[in-house]
Amino acid sequence: MRFIGMALGFAVALATPVSSLSIPSSGKLSFDVIRKGKDIGDHSYSFTGKSGAFTVKVATDIVVKVPLIRTTAYSFKHNSVESWKGGTLQQLNSSTNDNGEPHQLKTGNKGALPASLWNEDIVTTGKLMNTIDGKIMKIRVADFGTESVKIKRGNVSTHHYRLSGGLARDLWYDLNGDLAKVSFKADDGSTVMYIRK
Repeated sequence: MRFIGMALGFAVALATPVSSLSIPSSGKLSFDVIRKGKDIGDHSYSFTGKSGAFTVKVATDIVVKVPLIRTTAYSFKHNSVESWKGGTLQQLNSSTNDNGEPHQLKTGNKGALPASLWNEDIVTTGKLMNTIDGKIMKIRVADFGTESVKIKRGNVSTHHYRLSGGLARDLWYDLNGDLAKVSFKADDGSTVMYIRK
């Protein structure tokens, strides 16, 4: 059983100057990763510094078990650090273990916004860089307007976007511009969601 499509959703990034880059007031966004109604892991963003100069640590830990025998069918672990200054990505370092296949990436600003998904400004760009292997992906964005989304703490008002092309993701950002939910199809056809805690 392969979940290659999952890995793409767990880590992606780029960098370009932005007019207004804000970070969550709480300094952290944490998500449950849900597949077929089961919690299969965690995804989080931790922010340090201020909007003029800050660091984002992204961590994802996923384990998919085979029902009944509880054998691991797929595992994914990703850690990355984005360093930002003046609205521009300065450097991105990532380490990934995609079901036993290791990846390392170290890159600077390549002239586009990070697609690690936390930043709503990614919907204004036409390309994103995969933070696992550094490849550039061309994307299209559809705007579905405002929607109420259920997260762990209750319903929140959000703006819904759909990315297609090199990366297929549905993204919901709350009224503060913070990521609230992510949804995408894994290679086996199942739906994987990040739901904010």
